[in-house]
Amino acid sequence: MRRLTLLTTAASAILLAACETAGTAADLDEAVAEAPPAETAETETAPEAVADTAETEAKPAMTSAEKLSAILAAQPDDVRARYDARNPAETLTFFGIEPGMTVAEALPGRGWYTKILLPYIGPEGEVVGAQYPSEIWPMFGMDEENTQARVEAANNWTTTVSEWGIDGAAPVSSYEMTRASGDMAASLDAVLFIRALHNLNRFNPDTGWFDETLAETYTLLKPGGVVGVVQHRSPEANADDWADGSSGYVKETLIVEAFETAGFVLEAKSETNANPKDVPTEEDFVWRLPPSLGNTEEGTPDRAAFEAIGESDRMTLLFRKPV
Repeated sequence: MRRLTLLTTAASAILLAACETAGTAADLDEAVAEAPPAETAETETAPEAVADTAETEAKPAMTSAEKLSAILAAQPDDVRARYDARNPAETLTFFGIEPGMTVAEALPGRGWYTKILLPYIGPEGEVVGAQYPSEIWPMFGMDEENTQARVEAANNWTTTVSEWGIDGAAPVSSYEMTRASGDMAASLDAVLFIRALHNLNRFNPDTGWFDETLAETYTLLKPGGVVGVVQHRSPEANADDWADGSSGYVKETLIVEAFETAGFVLEAKSETNANPKDVPTEEDFVWRLPPSLGNTEEGTPDRAAFEAIGESDRMTLLFRKPV
């Protein structure tokens, strides 16, 4: 009889505790009816959860090379069609560009390289547009409407980039090559001049903009920061006045001398973007070649000859600001 009383008391205590948790007897009945047996829940769900967790923890982070490869593979067909000539993977790797860096790109324009850099650099870094000085545009002989359009495009570049809507993109800012704000000093990890130096050199005798740009670049780079140059390359035997940039070509010796005079050290050269088929004479200009194919009509022998050459021969140089 005493044993029966103890069992009854224990059962009542358990029921009372359950009722305090569930609220009412009806709530308790409903909760018990919906809940699966404890053993079944453990045996059916726990192994899967453990396996998923283990897989997540074991999955290695994507390397920089893998991230760049994935971004390049995702670019539109018209962009990927030029990889053989522009070699973006090899070029950015040679320059040591990594996610999380603060990288300035000279003359970002319509964004061929920018749209690769934005997701590659990512939210932890920054992409900075280095624009021409606004006074340069009238010097190209364009009418006032086109000149103004160029100036406005440069001024509105950050807005244009935001409208592209690229997932995981780096934040952006912009400055003029010859007049950056003082608070940008020693803020950049890298500056890229990709086919962007010929016009600065062309107008340098009258303006000093090439020299000023290199001096500003030196100031903006962190100690140990790098400059990557890809530039249409003139044969060294061609006349200096032809190879001043007005035909698109500049001599490699001129570029090296200018950067070393500005305080940079030439760290490495690469033939990644070389094209031995392009040997321009002093009658040629770079825009005769793809993608411009200027002054030739489709289906003509001249057009076919230029298409067979391909895009221009380009130097690829890596400079560093000393520590």
